[in-house]
Amino acid sequence: MAKRVRVVASGRVQGVFYRATCADLARSRGLAGFVRNIADGRVEACFEGPDGEVDAMVDWCRTGTDWARVDRLDVFDEPVRGDHGFRVTR
Repeated sequence: MAKRVRVVASGRVQGVFYRATCADLARSRGLAGFVRNIADGRVEACFEGPDGEVDAMVDWCRTGTDWARVDRLDVFDEPVRGDHGFRVTR
């Protein structure tokens, strides 16, 4: 079963390889979606694919990289869109 989730991470999540590592992990799990920095210092990501793989990425987003500090992670369910590929945007 496929699902789509959007997350917004708050804390020290920019400039700590959060976005790049997130993209690498999502691609390695075969997920579609995107990750991007938000001007206010947060990071937004969207994952689409098999339930277990999406859930694993959401779990990773709660802690991020060794240099990150995630103070809050907001998670939003979204309708599956059938996206392909995972991209990093600015």
